Amino acid sequence: MHKFLRAAGFSMYTKKKDIEKLLDLLERQPSITKCVQVDEESNVCEMRAEVASGLGISIVGELNEEGNFEREYYFPYLESNVVGSTEECSVQRHTEKETYSGMVDENRVGITLIFYIQNFLDFREKMLDKIEVLEKPTEVNASMRIYLKPRIGSVCFSGMSIGGKVLLPIKKSQKQIQKAKVSAKERSSLIEAAKNGDEDAMETLTIEDIDLYSQISRRAMKEDLYSIIDSCFMPCGVECDQYSIIGEIKEVEKIRNIYTKEEIYRMKIESHDLEFMVCINSRDLLGEPQPGRRFKGQIWMQGTLNLVPYKAGPMDQKR
Repeated sequence: MHKFLRAAGFSMYTKKKDIEKLLDLLERQPSITKCVQVDEESNVCEMRAEVASGLGISIVGELNEEGNFEREYYFPYLESNVVGSTEECSVQRHTEKETYSGMVDENRVGITLIFYIQNFLDFREKMLDKIEVLEKPTEVNASMRIYLKPRIGSVCFSGMSIGGKVLLPIKKSQKQIQKAKVSAKERSSLIEAAKNGDEDAMETLTIEDIDLYSQISRRAMKEDLYSIIDSCFMPCGVECDQYSIIGEIKEVEKIRNIYTKEEIYRMKIESHDLEFMVCINSRDLLGEPQPGRRFKGQIWMQGTLNLVPYKAGPMDQKR
């Protein structure tokens, strides 16, 4: 079974035969069905079955010669309309099957953010589309070709969790909040400069890290760890798209799985100025989530690519 299936409200489904029956049921009443012809002989089809508002199971497979759907794999998904990043995003296909991962160098988090692409079929379809050619007369040339190719304009992040806690907030004055925001922007600028080879920025970041480590070591002797660490976003485990996070809860909504009637918390989280949606089964969350409090847990990061067309020259088409 998929590890994060319980985050969608299916905690009782632990045996393969029960999950197969569930998928058979969902296939008969999908919310969305989409099929992309990859080449003359192969295609990729996706059925999405929504089990709550913005939450569901994606079933992926192929249509055979008789036109029947053959299931290959499935994964739970959580939709998000919160734009998390507008940085340049690169995409890589997984070796095993027709799934993709996205990578964003997000300075606010301080790491390369890797996530599982939710709308992979939209991305695949756009990449297969023929490049549109427009002709525009100019004084220099009789006609000038403009090629329209899709690009990733932004990414909306969402996460699924199977274990988390609610932490109380750290008391801060308005002055401290503003100071922290300014410091975060300055650090983001320094990281960007360091990536471009600025040695002064590298030295400044190194000194800041040493000072921060020294300050935390002194405070940890007298204070609780979670009163020192306000937010956290770091890779967790051997899979590159899973993270251990601590972030402030901005919004909370309780939704219910229409099949199992299990309650799920859908929360908008902010960690290191990065905003994203997180869902977790109420059985797996310790504490009562409220705006202003903090969420601590491990998440499987997903992302929805927002594709927009852009104009490129003839050389880009040759590539």
